[in-house]
Amino acid sequence: MADKAEKKSAAETKPKKSKADKADKTAKNQPNKVVKYFKDLRSEFKKVVWPSRNTVVANTGVVIGSMIITGIGVFAMDYVFALMFEKLMGLMK
Repeated sequence: MADKAEKKSAAETKPKKSKADKADKTAKNQPNKVVKYFKDLRSEFKKVVWPSRNTVVANTGVVIGSMIITGIGVFAMDYVFALMFEKLMGLMK
């Protein structure tokens, strides 16, 4: 029974860790977290299924074609609206 009391008193007299001690421990772990992050990043990049060259070329062609068609459409709408605006301004004179 006396042993239990001694153990309790020893546990009660342990100094509590201050915020500075915790911050110091956290600062020491930061480089490990950064290294772990980049190791995990590398392993995830190995899992990625990269597209073939033909797929990239085909998708690039689709994107460029879509941009050209959209550009022509925007130009046509701008041209029509500009003509309409000119006609409207001509009527107001």
